[in-house]
Amino acid sequence: MSDTSPTTPAHEPVRVPDEDLDDLTSTLAKTMAEVRQHGVILDRLGSEPESAASPPTDEAPEAEAAAPEQADGPASVFILALGGKAYAVELAALSDWVNHLFLPVYGREISTNRPWCAQWHEHPEAVARLHALWLAWQQFTDTEAGLSGPSTWHRDHLDQALVHLRAPDGPFAACTTSPTRPSHRVLTTPAPKQAGKVQ
Repeated sequence: MSDTSPTTPAHEPVRVPDEDLDDLTSTLAKTMAEVRQHGVILDRLGSEPESAASPPTDEAPEAEAAAPEQADGPASVFILALGGKAYAVELAALSDWVNHLFLPVYGREISTNRPWCAQWHEHPEAVARLHALWLAWQQFTDTEAGLSGPSTWHRDHLDQALVHLRAPDGPFAACTTSPTRPSHRVLTTPAPKQAGKVQ
């Protein structure tokens, strides 16, 4: 005999109190970032060339010790250390974070004192700083970072990154801040000094 009667619904709708929605939003954003990061890792693993199996020799341990980066993949997760497809995959994941979390929350009004460029991904310094900020965000918003992790991220990473990214002489200094007249220009960098030339 069944415990439920025909008039009793099998499942009641779930109601979430408003004060818990912020926690859900934060948890969802964190989960989405983790899923993207796992996708990046899987793409990296899939893009690495498979090495041909070689018969074991007495010299194999020495060869592995001589080239640890080749066996373990990229030596760094920092975007500037990546190239080709790995860079493109990492930039796409970074763009998701910048466009869907960073800018909506921290993207204050654009002005000459706080410039921003919609084509930020074409500014190497901006890409490097935003990627470093994103890596720190992943670390300090993880539950293992503890309850003070987000505060530490704001104080030690976000505040410093914003000072440099949005500075009047920062990477977006040459980009027009007016939404009615958008302009984008990457500033030139100093040419490398030629070795052997005495000036």
